[in-house]
This record gives sequence, C-alpha cells and structure tokens, in this order.
Amino acid sequence: MDLGIKGRRALLTGASRGMGKACAMAIAAEGAEVTIAARNADQLERTAAEIRAATGATVHWVAADVTTEEGRAAILAACPNPDILLNNAGGMLPGDFRDWSREDWIAAVDLMMLPPILMIRDVVDGMMDRGWGRIVNIVSRSVKIPQLELGLSNGARSGLVGFTAGLARQTIARGVTLNNLLPGPFDTDAQREHIEGMVVPGGPTAEQMHAARAAGNPAGRMGRPEEMGAYFAFLCSQHAGFVTGQNLLVDGGGYPGTY
Repeated sequence: MDLGIKGRRALLTGASRGMGKACAMAIAAEGAEVTIAARNADQLERTAAEIRAATGATVHWVAADVTTEEGRAAILAACPNPDILLNNAGGMLPGDFRDWSREDWIAAVDLMMLPPILMIRDVVDGMMDRGWGRIVNIVSRSVKIPQLELGLSNGARSGLVGFTAGLARQTIARGVTLNNLLPGPFDTDAQREHIEGMVVPGGPTAEQMHAARAAGNPAGRMGRPEEMGAYFAFLCSQHAGFVTGQNLLVDGGGYPGTY
C-alpha cells in the first residue's frame, strides 16, 4: 500500500530511540523527509545515520529540550512547517502519590501535557492553511487503564487527551487529523526503566518482573517498537483522513474491556 506521504515533512520529538525512533524509521521508509528531536546529540546523530542508511531518506536532527521555550523554538526552527507532527515524551518514575509534592505534579504536567499542546499550537494553523496535516501523540494506556503507581502519568497524560479531543473536531474539515496512540508494554528502554523503578528489596528482580509482564499479556510478549511505527505510519497516511480524535490502544489485547 502506498501511504501517500512521500515528500511530506515530518517532525518527531522523543525520536532518538524506542517507539519514537521506530516511528521515524517507518515514515522515512515511505519517503517522508524526517526531522528528529531529543536531548542527547550523540544518540540523535547515531539514530539519524541509521535511518538514512536503512531508508535513503533525508533525515535532520536537533538536540533540544522540548519542555523549554528555547528548546521548542530550536526544534521548530529545524522544521518550521511540518506536515506531520509526533509528540512523544518519557514518563515519570512510578511511586506513591503520598510522596509526591506540588512540584512533582507540576513537573509531570511540564513533561507530558504542556509541551505537546504548545507544539500543536505552533504547527496546526499552518497545516490547516495548507489543507493537510497529521498530528499524533504517543501517550500511554494509563489514561484508559489507570495504574496507581503511575498517578503522575495518569493525570498529566489525561489532560493532554482531554485537550486533543476538542481540537480534533475543529481541524478535520481542513484536512488535519489528531489522534493519540496508547501503548501497553513495549520492549523499550523506557519500559525497562519503569520496571526498575518498581523493584523493592526482597522482591522480584527487574528481569523477573519484565518476563512476568511479557508473559501476562494476552499476546504472551511485549510489543515491538516497529509495530508502533507501522501503526503511526498508517495514521499519517493519505488513507487515514477520516480518523481523528481517537485514543487507539496498542497493547496486545491487555485492555480487559469491550469498549
């Protein structure tokens, strides 16, 4: 299937590794011109080279912190008029809500809610003026299956989902879609860091918890980053113009509900 995005300009944050990198790889393979952003310059340079070698695509990179005004300005300067925007950010470590201060909650909002909204603000009008655009946020299944130890993520990411629900209905008539991907357990560095944050003295090791989490999923395994990349690529395609305002689970059947 030709996704129809050859020559489209794509800007992806949090794209130096894991699911963000897989998303960049997937659309680069479809001929999109890709700009990837994250904080680690060395990792970005390696990732950009890997994507170029694998796809032959034009790949740019910018090392910047999307949680700061200066960082967002640098990212947008590297790709000022994207046709495709991926917002992807790491989460907060698990913990007990009794231990979280006001500053912890603000930090969560400043990481997982506000940067994507501000990036959307800065690109969505241009997309509508051009009559085409795809905006995708990688969020978390925690907005649909709350986990107590992920309370910071439950709250901040739900705020992003609530915001995008309203905006998505205002942009679709002008060719711009906005959707959220809700990953379950994926075999990524972020997943391993999350599990390591849950290790307690005398309890299971991180390796044991990782294996148990994989085995406990209906699929009998964790997701592969390239599977997220493929889903993202379809949402960015010319074929997905009637899909907007959706929160799409990618979790191997882990969500236990019918709806």
